Amino acid sequence: MLDGDLGVPSGARGVVLFAHGSGSGRFSPRNRHVARLLREGGIGTLLLDLLTPEEEQIDLRTAHLRFDIGLLTGRVLIATDWLAAEKQTAGLHVGYFGASTGAAAALKAAASGPASVRAVVSRGGRPDLAGDALSLVRVPTLLIVGGEDTTVLRLNAEALEHLGGERRLEVIPGAGHLFEENDALDRVAELARDWFQRYLTGQANTP
Repeated sequence: MLDGDLGVPSGARGVVLFAHGSGSGRFSPRNRHVARLLREGGIGTLLLDLLTPEEEQIDLRTAHLRFDIGLLTGRVLIATDWLAAEKQTAGLHVGYFGASTGAAAALKAAASGPASVRAVVSRGGRPDLAGDALSLVRVPTLLIVGGEDTTVLRLNAEALEHLGGERRLEVIPGAGHLFEENDALDRVAELARDWFQRYLTGQANTP
């Protein structure tokens, strides 16, 4: 049993599943901030703990489950099936929003080809951990990285070259890994909203 918070605004034409990573979960203030803006833009959100409470306790001691991309990918796919069966979200196009190691799980899940999945956004993610699955991703993918997060920026730039389908790397100047500087997180949320509105609902605010 996995715990999650589902929010579906009236008339939603898509839903985004949040894949947290590196010890984070559905209470992450950064992802909840992004989720709130998505819902204001008419997109449903599922903030999901990819680990059970028992697994989280183990991971706090060992820090190995957060890097078990195969395990996390399986949880993302199970949640995708759940969204397809849930009354509020059945029939909606699905997007994945991945952070840190959760981005690798989101990309590997997208690579397996669930028909409902139409777009992926990564925030400060580790797409490199998706390995060979990157070339199998065919859905539009947006990678967002802080300009001061130099190691992750390099890894994202390298991963971009291996992604299949439409892809883009967006760098937030002056932002670090957690996007805590000034309005950096607001910019992340706006970029994610526009990407999902374009590919999940066809209502992008920007070209």
